[in-house]
This record gives sequence, C-alpha cells and structure tokens, in this order.
Amino acid sequence: MKEKKGFFGEFKEFIARGNVMDMAVGVIIGGAFGKISTSLVNDVIMPGISMLTGGVDFSGWKLVLKEAVIENGEEIAAAVSINYGNFLATILDFLIIAFAVFCLIKGINTLHRKKEEPAPEPAPEPEPSAEEKLLTEIRDLLKKV
Repeated sequence: MKEKKGFFGEFKEFIARGNVMDMAVGVIIGGAFGKISTSLVNDVIMPGISMLTGGVDFSGWKLVLKEAVIENGEEIAAAVSINYGNFLATILDFLIIAFAVFCLIKGINTLHRKKEEPAPEPAPEPEPSAEEKLLTEIRDLLKKV
C-alpha cells in the first residue's frame, strides 16, 4: 500500500529533485541575462537608432490617443497613448535573448552530437599478398607431412 503523503510532503519531494534546482539556477541566470539584454537595447542600440532618425528619442515614440487635461498648471487627467517605441524596444530585447538562447542550445546540441558519434571502425586488415598466400599454403602442406 502506498504511503499517503500530504501536499507539503509531495512539495518537499518535488523540491528535493535535482532538476528543480537546475531550473531555479536557470531562472536566476535568465533574469540576470534579461537585464543585460535590456541594457544593451536601451543604452547601446536605441541611442544609435535615435541618432539615425535625427535625434528622436526612440522610447518617446508614441501615438497620442487623448491629450492630457491640464487646468491651472495641474494635470487633471493623464494623456492616453500607445507607446510603440517601448514596444519595439521590448521586441528587440526579446529577439536578442532568443538569439542568445538559440546559440546556446545549438552549441549544447553540437557537444552532444560529438559525444554520441561512434568511433570510426578500424580499417580491415589488408588482404595478404599472393606470395604470402603461397607461403602459407606451403607451410600448411609441410605441417601435414
């Protein structure tokens, strides 16, 4: 009969497995890599794109649907806008991360293929020459005598 484990017992068993720890490390490393990628996009790539577009701040690209309501110098209602510049930066960020993961997986697969490839079969021994065959026959005949 199976031992009945409670919810927390099953959870403890799940956590104790090695692949859960590997996944946790992957999530932490992924989060750190995401920050690096975001910085690359926001601090390195986007300023270059802004320079190519005449100094326009890429993150400031937006389509204003409703202007802000300002009375007596105080903002009563915020503007409503579609911030497609931020959206494009996020897409670029995703593409960089996806490319990095693709390169990582491709490298790992290459390593696995190298490990799995069987060693080449040794070349078969060359066939004996006609002289060797003749000498072998003579030897065998002399043994019979």
